[in-house]
Amino acid sequence: MARLAGKVAIVTGGASGIGRATVELFVQEGASVVIADLQDDKGERLVEELGEKTRYLRVDVGEEGDVAALVAHAVKTFGRLDCIFNNAGFPGVTGSIIDTPIDEADATMRVLFRGVLLGMKHAGRVMRAQGSGSIISTASVAGIGTGFGPHVYSAAKAAVIHLTETVAKELGESNVRVNCICPGGIATPIFGKGMGLATQVADQTVEPMKAVLAGMQAIPRAGLPHDIAKAALFLASDDSSFVNGHALVVDGGLIGGRKWSEIEERRRMTRAAFGLPPE
Repeated sequence: MARLAGKVAIVTGGASGIGRATVELFVQEGASVVIADLQDDKGERLVEELGEKTRYLRVDVGEEGDVAALVAHAVKTFGRLDCIFNNAGFPGVTGSIIDTPIDEADATMRVLFRGVLLGMKHAGRVMRAQGSGSIISTASVAGIGTGFGPHVYSAAKAAVIHLTETVAKELGESNVRVNCICPGGIATPIFGKGMGLATQVADQTVEPMKAVLAGMQAIPRAGLPHDIAKAALFLASDDSSFVNGHALVVDGGLIGGRKWSEIEERRRMTRAAFGLPPE
């Protein structure tokens, strides 16, 4: 079923991880896709694999000229723009707030928030003029609750959620929908990069991370890139034509609280502490 037949999309951070999975699914569903990234080798190989319905463009999402050129390239190449997925990201600065270098905090916000704002601005201009479109951004459960990410990363993702809600009010009047996705623990190289590993080494951490993430939420497996890609497909397609200003949580139940088995274990320990027999 070609749910995106005839549609044109941009995916930032599209050369790996969630972005790559989304590009592959969008093309499978009939879309033409411009892949934006800084990983030239991966981006160009992906175009070779997927063929003429894709293009790769080197883009720094924090640079307004790059984002404007990206949107113009999509329109010039494929004739229109139906969806932008503002997905590019990285863990950014980590550690204690007391030791946070302000230049690294600024660099984190530049990608995670400014990059999303610029994508909304330039895609929104085109979509408002044509009277249709879907803007999707990658937020995070870290933007909803605490303890799921570093300080600045979490604040940036919270800002993305709120920006999504406010921009949805404006562009919705032009039939342009603005939504975001809040992933939970998704096994991608981002965790390795967050530990300061080089890209090639970080890529090798994906399989071990699946085991680490499997026990975090009620659904007993790690989240995978295609889980987020399928959410992006829904928001990019006409199936979500009445969904606007929404933060779609895809986390296996992570932000809902402790797993039932953990609650039961805590209950057992509490009864034991009071000398009561197990129920």
